[in-house]
Amino acid sequence: MSTLRSSPLRHDALDRLIMSVDTAMRTALATHSAARPLPEAAEPDGELSAEDKRLSAALMRVNHVGEVCAQALYASQAWGTNDPALKAQFEEAAREENDHLAWTEARLSELGGRTSLLNPLWYAGAFGIGLLAAKAGDAISLGFVVETERQVEAHLNSHMDSLPAGDHRSRAIVAQMRDDEVAHADAALQAGGAPLPAPVKGLMRLAAKVMTTVAHRI
Repeated sequence: MSTLRSSPLRHDALDRLIMSVDTAMRTALATHSAARPLPEAAEPDGELSAEDKRLSAALMRVNHVGEVCAQALYASQAWGTNDPALKAQFEEAAREENDHLAWTEARLSELGGRTSLLNPLWYAGAFGIGLLAAKAGDAISLGFVVETERQVEAHLNSHMDSLPAGDHRSRAIVAQMRDDEVAHADAALQAGGAPLPAPVKGLMRLAAKVMTTVAHRI
């Protein structure tokens, strides 16, 4: 009597799928803890009106969504590469991005705000995009990271200008996030990231615009 045995490759794929779903649920719905302390502002917050707090909360919600997407992108790109060193680089970047998740959540709570109701959707969309980039090859995948992080850097700089003048605490968090994103872009470039075609960059900016506009409100 023969015994049916599952292929080790099938088991491995199933395990990775289960782990990916678990990561997605925890990223989109759970509360996060940071490995690094919350960035401290050089001076205490000034007087923030109710409108100031609403604006800061909306901006930090957008930033939180960006970090949800970053987790999805790095998870999918780590899954899609066969290079162990590159996989480790993506996973290390994701761990730093997890700090950003925790920081933005903490600041949202302080401001009386909430995270986006669409976080599972944001995660799923970003995961799919990241997997497509990974399947295009490591150079393109790294180039995608470079372009993504450069656009995020510009986005965070705009938030530094848009935050209420007295909200030094949020500005300190955004500044550290921006510095981390610059480092991630530089690391991806040094690892062999290839320049992306202009139309692809344009589509990425359009997708980011849709996300930031919706997340500002929902």
